[in-house]
Amino acid sequence: MVDRRPPPFSLRLTFEERAKIESDAAGMSLGGYIRSRLLDPDWIAPRRRGKFPVKDHRALAQLLAMLGQSRLANNVNQLAKAANTGSLPVTPETEEALLTAVHEVTRMRQLLIEALDLDARL
Repeated sequence: MVDRRPPPFSLRLTFEERAKIESDAAGMSLGGYIRSRLLDPDWIAPRRRGKFPVKDHRALAQLLAMLGQSRLANNVNQLAKAANTGSLPVTPETEEALLTAVHEVTRMRQLLIEALDLDARL
């Protein structure tokens, strides 16, 4: 049997253009949204929470960069292992390192809350 569908159509967009289309699509597939806008420009997309609830992409990118550069998971794992074996001396340096890690995790949490616009719900 011969496939009679037309070949796919490709369109290059900037990051900002794609983000705007995804936001405007309100959870619809991008193909469906673009098709509806091109073929029926008077059609209004239903307003519902989309699958991209990010309020602040810059804050989210900053958080992801912090997580990527962070060795927090590895460091916490090493601290837990040392605590379980009784070989973790509680020195001022250890306390400072733990407080720094807590501060970094707290900052990442705040950035994530801001990026996902969760302030009003917490």
